[in-house]
Amino acid sequence: MTGTHDRTVVDIDWNNLGFSYIRTDFRYLAHWRGGAWETGELTRDNVLHISEGSTALHYGQQCFEGLKAYRCQDGSINLFRPDQNAARMQASCGRLLMPAVPTEMFIEACRQVVKANEHFIPPYGTGGSLYLRPFVIGVGDNIGVKSAPEFIFSVFCIPVGPYFKGGLVPTNFITSQYDRAAPHGTGAAKVGGNYAASLLPGQEAHEKNFGDVIYLDPATHTKIEEVGSANFFAITKDGKKFVTPQSPSILPSITKYSLLHLAEKRLGLQVEEGEVYIDRLDEFGEAGACGTAAVVTPIGGIQHGDQFHVFFSETEVGPITRRLYTELVGIQTGDREAPQGWIVKV
Repeated sequence: MTGTHDRTVVDIDWNNLGFSYIRTDFRYLAHWRGGAWETGELTRDNVLHISEGSTALHYGQQCFEGLKAYRCQDGSINLFRPDQNAARMQASCGRLLMPAVPTEMFIEACRQVVKANEHFIPPYGTGGSLYLRPFVIGVGDNIGVKSAPEFIFSVFCIPVGPYFKGGLVPTNFITSQYDRAAPHGTGAAKVGGNYAASLLPGQEAHEKNFGDVIYLDPATHTKIEEVGSANFFAITKDGKKFVTPQSPSILPSITKYSLLHLAEKRLGLQVEEGEVYIDRLDEFGEAGACGTAAVVTPIGGIQHGDQFHVFFSETEVGPITRRLYTELVGIQTGDREAPQGWIVKV
C-alpha cells in the first residue's frame, strides 16, 4: 500500500446520496506483464498513468464490472455474489483477448478496497451502498490493431444512493430506433463501447422526459432486449409468471438471474427466459428494469411509436415487483437468509 493510513473525514448526507463520483481513500491496482498478473496493491492515487498508445484509448480494449457492498444491521459488511461478477468479467476479457482476472484475485481485490474504505459505506437503513467498479484495460506502447502488450486491473469504489431518482417509484421509458449491440457482437460482454453508443439515445429519451430507452432486438425491432443499461423483466397479468428476454446480445445481469431464482424459489412463480414482443405488452401486469446500479426499477409505462402502454401504474409499485425488491434487498443487507454462496463477508 502506498501513502499513509490516515482516513478522510467523511461528511456526506447519507440520505440524499445520488449516483455520482466521490473520491474515496484507496483503490486496488495490478499490472499484467510478461504473461502473468503481478501482485496488486492498494494506492491513494486515483489517476492512471498509461501510454498514449494504449489499446484501451484507441481500440476499446477494456471491460468493467459493477457490484456493491452493504452495511448490515449488526455492523458487518456484505458483498453480493462477487464470484458472479468475476465470472462475467472473465467472459468479457475472453471476448476482447485480454487476460482473465482469476476469481480469487478479483474477490480479494474487492475485499481489500471495501475494508480500506469502510468508513465510506452508507449506514444501514439509508438505502445507500458502496459501489465497486472493477475494470481491465489494455495499456502499453502500441499502435497496431492487436491485443495490448500490458494490462491493468483496478477496483475503485464510491458511496451511492438510488440510480434512478426517488428510489422504488415507477419510471417511464421509450423504445429506440438505435441498436444497443449487433447480433454476434459484444452485447453479452460488459465493454465500454456498448455504453458510449447508448449516450445519444439516452439523451434523446431524457429530452422527452423518459427515464431511458428500451432497446429492441437489432434484427427485427420487434422484441425487447434491454432497458438502457439494465435488464427487463415483466409479470404476467395473472401474477403467476416472471418473464425476461433471452438473446445472445443481452448482458447477463447478475441481478436478473438473482430475481429469476427468487421469483421461482421464494415467490412460487413460473419463470421464463424467452421472447418478449413489444406489441404484446398487454400480456403483462407489471414490468421493471433491474441491474446492480438500478437494483429494481418499476416501469410505469412504455412509449412505442404512437402507443403508450401503462403496466400496473405510473405512480404505484406493483405488489410482485415490490416483493421481489424487498426479498433481494433484504438478502443484500443481511435481513433475509441468502441462498448458499450469495454473500461474501468482508
